[in-house]
Amino acid sequence: MAHHTSEDRVAPGTYAHPLNLKKRYDNFIGGTWVPQVSGDYFINLTPVTGQPLCEVASSGMRDVDHALDAAHNAKAEWGAMSVQDRALLLNRIADRMEENLELLAYAETRDNGKPIRETIGADVPLAIDHFRYFAACARAQEGAISEIDKDTVAYHFHEPLGVVGQIIPWNFPLLMACWKMAPALAAGNCIVLKPAKLTPLSVLMLMELIQDLLPTGVVNVVNGSGSEIGEYLATSPRIAKVAFTGSTEVWQQIMSYAARNVVPVTLELGGKYPNIFFADVMDKEDSYFDKVLEGFTLFAFNQGEVCTCPSLALIQESIYDRFMERAIKRVEAIRIGNPLDSQTMMGAQVSEGQLKTILDYIEVGKQEGARILTGGRRKALPDALTQGYYLEPTVLFGKNSIRVFQEEILARCSRSPRLKPWMMRWRSLTIPTMDWGQGCGAVTATSPIVWDAVFRLGAYGPTATTPIRHMRLLAAINSQALAVKITR
Repeated sequence: MAHHTSEDRVAPGTYAHPLNLKKRYDNFIGGTWVPQVSGDYFINLTPVTGQPLCEVASSGMRDVDHALDAAHNAKAEWGAMSVQDRALLLNRIADRMEENLELLAYAETRDNGKPIRETIGADVPLAIDHFRYFAACARAQEGAISEIDKDTVAYHFHEPLGVVGQIIPWNFPLLMACWKMAPALAAGNCIVLKPAKLTPLSVLMLMELIQDLLPTGVVNVVNGSGSEIGEYLATSPRIAKVAFTGSTEVWQQIMSYAARNVVPVTLELGGKYPNIFFADVMDKEDSYFDKVLEGFTLFAFNQGEVCTCPSLALIQESIYDRFMERAIKRVEAIRIGNPLDSQTMMGAQVSEGQLKTILDYIEVGKQEGARILTGGRRKALPDALTQGYYLEPTVLFGKNSIRVFQEEILARCSRSPRLKPWMMRWRSLTIPTMDWGQGCGAVTATSPIVWDAVFRLGAYGPTATTPIRHMRLLAAINSQALAVKITR
């Protein structure tokens, strides 16, 4: 892995790693690159500059059918392969990805807009680790035997489902694809995968890198619109399971599609993630308080395009003014710029449409009485970045009942209402008023009040942070986080 110094930072409009992109990318079906039936392509733009990167196949139902044909033709042989051989193949995929780590990282940054320091330091290494982890899981998987009586025993075997459909989001395109592919392949399943229309490039480049390793038809990638081929894939009777990452609203549709054919689904969904900051975090001016401020600014991680983005900060009233003065200074110190610059902390939003959605939400917040404490505008950058999709990190103050405090936006916006004495005003100020809670957190310098607090929140996966340890409960099942409906 290369390490970039301040002397070799990427200048705006230039790229440190050459990407020899093809003019057009077709679908990857049956081990080869196949043009889509209709002959239609869409232009794939980079959010870094707003300019075209390449053209990508705009597929239809017949293309999905071809991918399903290839997967079904491969499923018997792949499912019968020994776990040793499947694990070996997954490790070879991980090795090939590691050999091309920077290539994949730069492709992800150019296609998604997230900073290169995140794709090199987190997204791609974690994607690699998923293949190695599930290669080990495949070797360790065991069945079971139970005794019915002295003459009868029951054998329990784990078998592949067959062909699975996987629908990938645009916020972590490569990582989420590997998150889904690795366990499915380890279990002996064949895959039909649909990348997000906004961010297909890194997945397509991965297929180019590993196509010689994959048996024909085991992994198939079909590009296009989720509303067209995503629905068709999820409703197909030829799919044994659907894995989906995306919004709660689309989840409801996916669940209804899968229910038609009575197939299981694995879902990772969105929601709100409030963090509560108690007064004792400001008792001392120490390294822990510095970490607390860092935790506040995590709403801007990955441009806020994270399902567990801590975008709602509830701050105890007695420290609110002092805390926010320090927190705003930390937010305003976030370096926004060329995502391909290794010093950049926050890059571009994924698309012009997403940028507009965020700005519209900010306007809605202002109309409903929210006050902008910092940010709130499109960020103007010079030279080749002028047309890129950049936004100032934004902090709003207002009542917890307004829309921007309740709805998932996937944006670099934090909402910061005051928290009254917590034992008196808990339920009226926190997430029981939200439709969906993705998670919750409590930050304090002492631990006795924390666990009662986070469980009162009623959200999935409460996290409590103290100076001595970070604790996580109710871990995600099978590497897929689930949002839960909050009871009012």
